[in-house]
Amino acid sequence: MREEISLYQRKLKLSNNLMEIYPFIEAETEDREEKRRIRNLNNAGFHVVKSLEGYDFSQIRFPESLQLHNIESLSFLEKKENLILYGAVGTGKTHLSVALGVKAINQGKKAVFYRVHDLINQLESEDIKKANKVHKKIAQADLLILDEWGYLPLHQEGARLLFDIISLCYESKSIIITTNIEFGRWKGFLFDEKLTAAIVDRLVHHSHMLIFTGKSYRMTNSLMK
Repeated sequence: MREEISLYQRKLKLSNNLMEIYPFIEAETEDREEKRRIRNLNNAGFHVVKSLEGYDFSQIRFPESLQLHNIESLSFLEKKENLILYGAVGTGKTHLSVALGVKAINQGKKAVFYRVHDLINQLESEDIKKANKVHKKIAQADLLILDEWGYLPLHQEGARLLFDIISLCYESKSIIITTNIEFGRWKGFLFDEKLTAAIVDRLVHHSHMLIFTGKSYRMTNSLMK
């Protein structure tokens, strides 16, 4: 290996002095990390990339177990903890979830984003390779974001597939859920009472709930007054 390194140094006209080589190694490392970051960002599945810059947290009620600095530092990811973002439509839940996913990727982690029904449709695909690819993508991620939780009801098979995903992630990675449905109504879209109890049990164990109390941003800023 030493001979090969010496050969490459001669071909590239690089010095044997490590201090002179260091800038090239540093630049190559940074280039690879940036390419990995862009690749992870493109593969995350975000419909629109969002940022925490300028985000208004004033209309969010935080639990005692989690404060704003814990959110911004992504410390919940290191602990494999979950966030449940609960509130009315248009109050910034999806924006925050995506912004946290983007920040995680910028810090060298992997995040994936799915709307719940899109995820179930992909898992139910007749193409087994497609479904396996989804499982692999989630298994390799540090953060799974499930958007629009409870917006549309699931059938029994869909609920079972969702349970499998939650079980896959349990205590191995963080999950962020955005929903406008309180726990007591989850059975209405998860179809099965036992499955609902099992899913809630796994999610609640390591979760923090953020309650969004503001008005719909889209309605407030609508052109139709």
